[in-house]
Amino acid sequence: MFDFDLKASRKSAIIILDFGSQYSELIARRVREAEVFSVVMSHRTSADELRGLSPKGIILSGGPNSVYANGALMCDKSIWDLDVPVLGVCYGMQLMVHQLGGCVQAATGKAEYGKAPLEIDDSTSLLKNVVNGSTMWMSHGDSVKQLPEGFVCLAHTENTPEAAIASYSRNLYGVQFHPEVIHSTCGIEIIRNFLYEICGCQPDWTPNAFIDEATAQVREKVGNKKVLLALSGGVDSSTLAFLLNHAIGDQLTCMFIDQGFMRKGEPEFLMEFFDQKFHINVEYINARERFVKKLRGIIDPEEKRKIIGTEFIRVFEEESARLGPFDYLAQGTLYPDVIESACTTLDPKKGDRVAVKIKSHHNVGGLPKDLQFKLVEPLRNLFKDEVRKVGRTLGLPEEIVRRHPFPGPGLAIRILGEVTNYKLNCLRDADFIVRDVIRKDGLYDSVWQAFAVLLPVSSVGVMGDQRTYDWPIVVRCVSSEDGMTADWSRLPYETLEKISNRIVNEVEGVNRVVLDITSKPPGTIEWE
Repeated sequence: MFDFDLKASRKSAIIILDFGSQYSELIARRVREAEVFSVVMSHRTSADELRGLSPKGIILSGGPNSVYANGALMCDKSIWDLDVPVLGVCYGMQLMVHQLGGCVQAATGKAEYGKAPLEIDDSTSLLKNVVNGSTMWMSHGDSVKQLPEGFVCLAHTENTPEAAIASYSRNLYGVQFHPEVIHSTCGIEIIRNFLYEICGCQPDWTPNAFIDEATAQVREKVGNKKVLLALSGGVDSSTLAFLLNHAIGDQLTCMFIDQGFMRKGEPEFLMEFFDQKFHINVEYINARERFVKKLRGIIDPEEKRKIIGTEFIRVFEEESARLGPFDYLAQGTLYPDVIESACTTLDPKKGDRVAVKIKSHHNVGGLPKDLQFKLVEPLRNLFKDEVRKVGRTLGLPEEIVRRHPFPGPGLAIRILGEVTNYKLNCLRDADFIVRDVIRKDGLYDSVWQAFAVLLPVSSVGVMGDQRTYDWPIVVRCVSSEDGMTADWSRLPYETLEKISNRIVNEVEGVNRVVLDITSKPPGTIEWE
């Protein structure tokens, strides 16, 4: 599943065994924030496989199950004898207790969900520098009734006598809370203690270390062959372009397909930026009318996505044949994509996770097999925030690094109803105004995404003493860490007023501006 060698690539690595927790990926991110490499693997990974990877430590994630229930997710019991430090988090701690001879049962008193102050009984090792009474995030109904032989209690809460435990002789530790979430005020200290004090890790997971390693791997894999990259202008593909240019130079060709759904001025900016300023070879493909024609009369958003994805593949196939031949296709696959495609939903029959389809327009994953590309995916071990760090280290300007996420189908899915050139021009102008005002007011970096949506309805307005019957623009601004959940951004009234006034006065065909104040969930960030 993974294309790395933990022993060969770096001194320190932590493996997170996934038991179905919504926070497994977050644990990996927190470990990496401490500059230690981490990977998420299935809970079914054998002790022999783990031994072969030689990790510095293992973390067992939380999960929704009860350890005593039929079909509960278990790990290889030989893991406890690997002589590798192990930290069990929530369900991971209960599993440790259960498999080593202790007792876990449904809480007879109160279950604990949410914040709880942690009372420390032993402040050495795992809880070093953790403030007594610190808030920790609880989420459990079961609790430990009896510890296994050789274990001691490190901390407790009002409702949980064993909130943190340890077997010092075996280097096994457990916490009944979630130190990885931001609600746990000293949670990162606990993670750092496990990494540095207990596992003896070194902070060797840095952007420079990654660039050196990725450059060597690309050069070894590609040799003197040619590589093709589908460039979108987002931070992922832009960082990948810089990395590959650094590694193989003129062997790289970037293809930018302008499907007509980009933001205002972006195609021109990207060509000037990559081709002229940084001298990275970019082939510009103008396919605007081709894509717009394909969407005539199409209203259903999923059908739009499929049409755009299919047409993109066809254009890519035609142009790659014209420009090629190419031996390798570079993709900006990130680590969440790897986890998502390999470990997304629990299969109750197998007790494991099964793959789900990633949207076909996100990467060029649906290309015809007869193109016979070999894949190059240097970023597949990185999270989005790590990509930004690598981009900065490679010299990618902040205007690219800090760019807000943009959907693969572009403005086509921000126009509800049929897509036309006239509507695209209206939305481009309105969308530009939203981002321009927010940027000028110094709010751009505090917002995850800010954009406009065009609705297929008309309303009455009065402009210049005359009646109008035009479209409304929805302003959508959200704050988020990773896009999985999001809250609507509380922009100042003065900023919203500037946006509204400029859109109504400057954008033809629009006479009303409304604000979307829906969080995710229950809504989504995009409207289609």
